[in-house]
Parts: sequence; C-alpha cells; structure tokens
Amino acid sequence: MRTTASLAAACLLFGPATADWQFRSRTDLAPPRLNISIPATKDVGKGYLFVAPFAGFPDTPSEQHGPRQAGPYIFRDDGDLIWSGYGIYSIWATNFQAARWKGKDVLFSFEGDHNAGYGHGHGHITIMDQHYETIRELRAGNHKLVDKHEFHVINEETGLIQIYQPVPRDLSEWGGSPEQQWIVDAIIQELDIATGRLLFEWHSLDHVTPAEAVLPLNPGQAGSGYNSSDAWDYFHINSVDKDSAGNYIVSARDACAVHKINGTTGEIIWRLNGKASDFAMGPGSKFCFQHHARWLQEDAGDGIEVISLYDNSAHGTEHGGGREVHTAENSSGKILRLDSNAWTAELVHGYFPPKGYKLLSKSQGSTQVLPGGNVLVNWGSEGAVTEYTEGGEVVFHAEMDTGALNDGVENYRAFRFEWTGLPSEEPAVVALEGEEGTSVYVSWNGDTETATWRFFEVVDGLGSRSFLGEAPRKSFETKLDLPKGKKVGRVAAEAVDKRGRVLRTTREVGVEPEILPAGSRKAKSSASGQSVVKTQKTFDLGDAADSRWEEYAILKFLRLSKDL
Repeated sequence: MRTTASLAAACLLFGPATADWQFRSRTDLAPPRLNISIPATKDVGKGYLFVAPFAGFPDTPSEQHGPRQAGPYIFRDDGDLIWSGYGIYSIWATNFQAARWKGKDVLFSFEGDHNAGYGHGHGHITIMDQHYETIRELRAGNHKLVDKHEFHVINEETGLIQIYQPVPRDLSEWGGSPEQQWIVDAIIQELDIATGRLLFEWHSLDHVTPAEAVLPLNPGQAGSGYNSSDAWDYFHINSVDKDSAGNYIVSARDACAVHKINGTTGEIIWRLNGKASDFAMGPGSKFCFQHHARWLQEDAGDGIEVISLYDNSAHGTEHGGGREVHTAENSSGKILRLDSNAWTAELVHGYFPPKGYKLLSKSQGSTQVLPGGNVLVNWGSEGAVTEYTEGGEVVFHAEMDTGALNDGVENYRAFRFEWTGLPSEEPAVVALEGEEGTSVYVSWNGDTETATWRFFEVVDGLGSRSFLGEAPRKSFETKLDLPKGKKVGRVAAEAVDKRGRVLRTTREVGVEPEILPAGSRKAKSSASGQSVVKTQKTFDLGDAADSRWEEYAILKFLRLSKDL
C-alpha cells in the first residue's frame, strides 16, 4: 500500500504536469483541463462556457491543488480553450460573465481579495470590451467595499452589487456575551455603471431582524462576533435581481430565504422560505443556504412570479471538519412558481445531479436558464457543471479540472453565453524543428472569428513571403507540418475569417529546436499530416521514487520553514 507521503509525491510528479504541454505557441498558459464525463449532445444550448475555477485547498510543501492558473476562462463544450484570463484579471477573480452595456457586448468579473473562511471578498468589478481591454472599473458608493458575490447588469445601464459591512451592536438579545459585539449589515447598492453614481442602497439591519437567522450567533458557524473580521453574518446576501417595476429580490443564504424588497421604500414585500415565510412551501419547493435567485417571470398584476435559484441544502467546511448542516442529500437547481394571491410556492422543475453522482456543495453555485429553455447548473464548491434540457435530460456534464488537480477545485458560478472575441494582442507563433521535420504552431488568445490560418516563409530581409500552406482552425492552437526535409529560416502566419478577410498577422519568428515532454517520443507523421506523441515508458512510483520525491518534499518544507 502506498503511503500518504508517496501519494503526495505522485501529486508533485503528475499534478502540475497535467496542466503543462497544452500549447507550444503559448507555453505560459496552463489552463484547467475540463474532465468531461458526459459529452455535449446536439441539444446543448448555444454559446461558450464561462467559468472561473480555483483551488479549494491550499498548497502544501508536498501537495499542489488545481487549477494551477486560477482565473476566468471561456471554453468550448469539448473543453477546448477560447480565452484564458489568467494574468489579465490579475487578482483573484470570480463571477465571470458576459453582458451588454450601452449597446455593446462586454465581459466582467469581480477582482480582489478572497476570504475563503468566511465566504467574503473585497475589491472591485472590472469590465472589458470585445478586444479584452479594460474599459471600466466599478467600486461601491458611500465608502464601502464591493463583495465578490454579485454584479448584475440591469437594462444595459446600471449594476447591482452587494456589500458585507461589519458594524458593532448589542447582541445580547441573540445570546451574545459582552465581548460579542460585531454583526454583518448586508447591503445592496444599485450604481450607474458609467459614472459610479449611487442610485439605491438597502441595509438588512434596517428591515430584517437577526431572529430570522438560521445559523445562530453561537456556536459561531456564521461568525462569532468577537471582532469585525469574525462578525456574525446572520443574513449573507449572495445575489440581487431587479424587476421592471423597480423592486428587488435578494437571496439571503444564512436565513435560507429570498426577500422581495420595495424599490422605493425598502420595505419587505414578501419573504419566501426561511423562518418567516409568507408562502406555504409546496412539496420539493423548500431550500436552504441557496444562491443565485433570478426572476424568470415578473408579477404582471396577476400575483404570479417565477424564479430560479440554486439550492445548496448544505453549509460547512469543504474538508469535512467542524460543524455541518445538511437539509438534503444533494444540491439542486430549482424553478419555483409563486402565487401571492393564494400565498403558495410550488416546484416547477428540479434539476438534480446526474445518475451516479453525489453533489452536495456547501458553498457557491448557480442556476442559469438559457434562452432556449435549457438549464445550466453549476455545483459550486463541488467543482462541476451540468446542462439539462428543460425537461431534465442531461446533455452535458464536466468537472473543472483533471486528475490530481481536480481534488478540491471549486467554481462560484458558471454560465453559457454567445460571444464574439476580437483580441487586440497579436497572435502567437512558434516554429519547432524535430527529428521528423519542422512544425509551425499558432494561437490567438480570445479569438472566436478565425476560420483558417495561412503560413508563410519570410524569404528576404525586406519581408517578402513564400506561401507554405494553410490549415483550418479547429481548436485554440493550429499546427502546420512542413514536408520532411523542408528547411525554413523565418516564418509568419495570418488569421483569416470565414469570409476570407485577413484579421491579423503574426510577427516573424525563427526556427527553434523541438523539446518533447520527458518520457515521450514523436511518432512518424500520419497520413493526415498530424504528428502523434506516444508514451515511451510509464513512470514507476516504487520505493525509489517514493524516497526521491519524499526527500524533495521534505527539503521543500525545510526551505519554506527557513524562509518563514
């Protein structure tokens, strides 16, 4: 039986390596490899997948957890990369989405600090255009800090955000000692995106008593109140939406409730679920520790509303330690019909994990109803995403990374959007010469429009070019194998769209020697011209390997200890 140390050694040996060697033209990129267990069928919705996975477990001297490059990503359904936002959104980023602002398609993401222990983040919203250039950074009004959970664009003009504001209060009514004085005032704001002007602000402590909290002050599962960093998070807003009448709904995770708020007075119009529900909850309609409540149908004067949400049904730590609360065996996406005439709530659709999967996320999650009726459920801290038809048939399922790097990977929200990317940066190109000849690789991070790549040899100092060939663009990186024996000095490539227009040309590069992954050899080119990399030998993690990698881990630990 392999020891824990030798398993850690395997993580060191194979973990980060699974992220490497993906692109020859962009060796700096090591995106997560989606582990697709149910490939996309013809019934999946239109568009690309938008995710921002990150490691749920911290690295240690002997273990590394994935993804190695946490950040926002756009993927095709087959896991092929469209865009890596790693290093572009340069701080911890989450809630990555596409939207429209002032008539144009944009991307946005939260950027800032991440406090995993309390589920908070503090920073700002960064908005980019279709060229992946930053065009706006948005911060909260009234000297407050934007939290990571929500940014929602309304009518292409305003943005909804939420804020966790620790404030001192007398908490003795809720079991607090004289030393327990801090509670979180959960705040929502609506801002004009162009100017940052504050249009509306609402405070939970003005309208919702801490008696509605599902997690009491003691024993401190939602903060114990002894200081501002450990303030009792009795309400915990994690989503905000607005209807055409100007009213809001907020998802209050730690009250297991959704509240509808009057957009003029701030008064509570109704409470759904929780300790003080105005609705009788029908079979299967109850939820707890939920995320991402969105209107699907507004009240048109008939008292009927339909909302979607992600029902976590769990609260606790991801490593299984400490106190946990479970209200169901699995998390789920839910669509609920609310009738404020009869004051009833009924489950319209429930989207549960695919057969054979147990997915109970103690944090994070989202449910997106797509334009065609499909539903995309993101399983939050479970690090997986599933797409369903409206009727509940599973048409796609993937985990956020592969192998050892999938251990503990998390993703706050996932979306599907149609998107056109036209990067301002130039494409990347490299020419590599190996035993079987020379191959030219080209890629363009974020490009969605290239249909064909044309390759050229630069034949003189004036930039004159000789056509080498072309290849259809089928994935993030495109390769052209030159005939064996063909020698070239410098090469370049140009991106061509489906109409035959040249979009961009690369710089000229010289030929470099090809380096293959350790333990691999390149087989002869196939009839299609594509080279095949075959494994030459398998790695043996026997006693010798164990001792070697355990020694490395110990030395690494000693170095880190010395640095501290």
